[in-house]
Amino acid sequence: MRKGETDNSGLARGGRLNTIIGKGTVVKGDSRVQSGLRIDGKVIGNIDATDTVIIGKEGWVEGQIKASHVLLAGKVKGNIVASGKVFLESTASIFGDIKASTLVIDEGAVFDGKCIMKSGETKYKKDETTEK
Repeated sequence: MRKGETDNSGLARGGRLNTIIGKGTVVKGDSRVQSGLRIDGKVIGNIDATDTVIIGKEGWVEGQIKASHVLLAGKVKGNIVASGKVFLESTASIFGDIKASTLVIDEGAVFDGKCIMKSGETKYKKDETTEK
């Protein structure tokens, strides 16, 4: 691996990719997937997956995504909540908020929203001397 490259091979290691929504397919409604999901078509509705959600360059999601990891090369209009990593490739566009442990954004990706990083249970206490 060269300097500056990101290794995404570990994103789908936790389970299998067993559901594919192909190019030209439109799915309307909420979806629950017991493993990994790849989207190359269009989904209008919320997605809840136990493993990795991969959205290809042609993929489009209009709704909230909850998953272990999200690899985005297409477009999302909605929020993403991931317990692990969210990776935005250079062709990605997201219009919504991201909540994840790790966020990687390639140059050229569009991210219009806010990000909340949640890497652990550490809570910061306010300095009591400044609150008087």
